[in-house]
Amino acid sequence: MTESRTNPKVDDFLNRAEKWRAEFEQLRRIALGSGMNEDLKWGVPAYTHDGNNVILLQGFKEYCAILFVKGALLQDNERILIQQTQKVQAARQIRFTNVEEIKRSEKVVREYLAEAVELEKAGMKVEFKPSEEYAVPQELQSRLDGDAALAEAFAALTPGRQRAYLQHFTEPKQSKTREARIDKHTPRIMEGKGLNDR
Repeated sequence: MTESRTNPKVDDFLNRAEKWRAEFEQLRRIALGSGMNEDLKWGVPAYTHDGNNVILLQGFKEYCAILFVKGALLQDNERILIQQTQKVQAARQIRFTNVEEIKRSEKVVREYLAEAVELEKAGMKVEFKPSEEYAVPQELQSRLDGDAALAEAFAALTPGRQRAYLQHFTEPKQSKTREARIDKHTPRIMEGKGLNDR
């Protein structure tokens, strides 16, 4: 497998990294050895095949990670993939807390990367749970029942946009917070916009 070229945007990212710099450099070296293209997306190093995202490198307070965009499809024979939350359907992480962990895991990481690239080459897709399987909070259901225009606008959203709103609206434990979120986003729903659309 030929090494991919480095991307100056990722060079800049690494030069500015205050935490996990050495770990990112190790992970970058491994990722470049997999033949993927390097880019910077969402402010983090991203590695792609034919323009499709395969992995991202992430840094958090307690750990850094390789995020496999379609990690749910990987075999995970070593049982090292982590689902960040129950709401994450496709992505999975391998987490690290130091360079030595990365060095010890390099062979396995390379195997997982090779499998992820092969899945992308094969055009494999994660089967997402349909929006109708997500709970509709009572506060939203009451609004939809009492406002035909809002119900029509919500139904017209793409399944992905519906899922994002349902997840966002069901997160708060208190009803008044759920109500406030629905109030805030009702104009966006009426415009056909998703939760994170600009």
